[in-house]
Amino acid sequence: MIPSLIRSTTATLLVCSVACGPAGDQVPKQKGSEPTTMDHHSHARPDDARITHLDLDLSVDMEARRISGTALYKVESKSDRIIFDTDGLTIERVFLGDGSDAQYTMGDSSMLGRSLEVRITPETKEVGVVYHTGDRAKALQWLRPGQTTDREFPFLFTQGEAILTRTWIPIQDSPGIRFTYSANVTVPKELMAVMSATNPTEHSADGTYSFRMDNPIPAYLIALAVGDIVFESTGSRTGVYAERSMVKKAAWEFADMEKMLEAAETLYGPYRWGRYDLIVLPPSFPFGGMENPRLTFATPTIIAGDRSLTAVVAHELAHSWSGNLVTNATWNDFWLNEGFTVYFERRICEALYGVPYVDMLGVIGAQDLKATMEKLTRDGQPEDTRLYLDLDGRNPDDGMTDVAYEKGCAMLRTLEALATRPVFDAFLRNYFDTYAFQSMTTEHFITHLQEHLLTPNGLSFDVNAWTEGEGLPANAVMPTSDRFDLVEKQIARWTLRNTGR
Repeated sequence: MIPSLIRSTTATLLVCSVACGPAGDQVPKQKGSEPTTMDHHSHARPDDARITHLDLDLSVDMEARRISGTALYKVESKSDRIIFDTDGLTIERVFLGDGSDAQYTMGDSSMLGRSLEVRITPETKEVGVVYHTGDRAKALQWLRPGQTTDREFPFLFTQGEAILTRTWIPIQDSPGIRFTYSANVTVPKELMAVMSATNPTEHSADGTYSFRMDNPIPAYLIALAVGDIVFESTGSRTGVYAERSMVKKAAWEFADMEKMLEAAETLYGPYRWGRYDLIVLPPSFPFGGMENPRLTFATPTIIAGDRSLTAVVAHELAHSWSGNLVTNATWNDFWLNEGFTVYFERRICEALYGVPYVDMLGVIGAQDLKATMEKLTRDGQPEDTRLYLDLDGRNPDDGMTDVAYEKGCAMLRTLEALATRPVFDAFLRNYFDTYAFQSMTTEHFITHLQEHLLTPNGLSFDVNAWTEGEGLPANAVMPTSDRFDLVEKQIARWTLRNTGR
């Protein structure tokens, strides 16, 4: 995710306009009965019972602003209960695979919503829930026609990260719990539906669409968008969705998507999700981008008309490895998603646009990190300048700061400088291959780092100074930019000439 246009879009625009010139516990492996990591931000108890597949049959009412239907789960159980997360949902019925009603209870409301506890047996294979969303579902953004670009039809998009998918689907809403999903979604026949799954490229005649995600993903990566959107190809595996008046502009702006995908594969191995498409959402989308598998959700503010803001796309594409393929097991481990992705994003941009461009991105990111750390310390939260956080009892969004992104990237840059780039690249590729479609804790990553990079190469590196220590360690390798240095010299000369100072 790009959480703020300050860190991404505006920063990249500054680069191009000023200086470019022309030109937890145990690692959850999701295999059978192996243990999973406890997550303070979910009611689920995956060691008792967890879902392995979700089948949705939903109807989207754009006028009533309601999603209703049935969620059917395949489950693995060693217990007499399975617990789901919900928030603001109305549960109409719960049933078992044979169609019989299941006994269930709802927990008290809290920051985490309400638990839905269903009585099952260790032999239970399927559980179903009939439900509808409430009028304040935090994951659902309903737009009137006047709030869209074309101003003719309403629009809906979802945003599940970090713990909001539970507001439109009863789900085990933890990044450490992965499952496949399929969906049938009915929308008004004038509109198209797309999801983080296999997608249509044409409107259906009756407004019914079917989707499939065969790779296991965590709940926060389930995504849906509904609107009068159309598709334009940008390559054999890439394309863009957008409103009709926007799609040609978007396809031109993101013409490098296929090249980015190829560059990423050259660095860290095959793209394992089939297609990589992007949807340009209406301006109210509150992020620069969101890495929903197979379909990045993006803000239209990155369509600058000169392809200068495509680092955002590189970032979300990089998540197809760091975040979607290997996922933070809990939100305390968020840096494992974003620090890796910023590093990977800049390697993609370096391959396409050169070292000077990436140096400028790095300097701006370092400036953002410095400002964020100073503010956290000033506000009495220096512990939030650590990579590994303790967010128990807090909103996981509190951990989505430049620390996870830029300090995490700085740690990887420092490791690269220590190990040499070829050695570090081999390590990262092996990491993605080894833990593909699994979740990762900070503790387990440190063990893997020691066993597969540091010890074999005789390297000394104080990992705890980065993950548990506040601020930046003294050995941090930070970016510099010759182009920015030239700009600063010109500013100094102008100031001297015009003010005498």
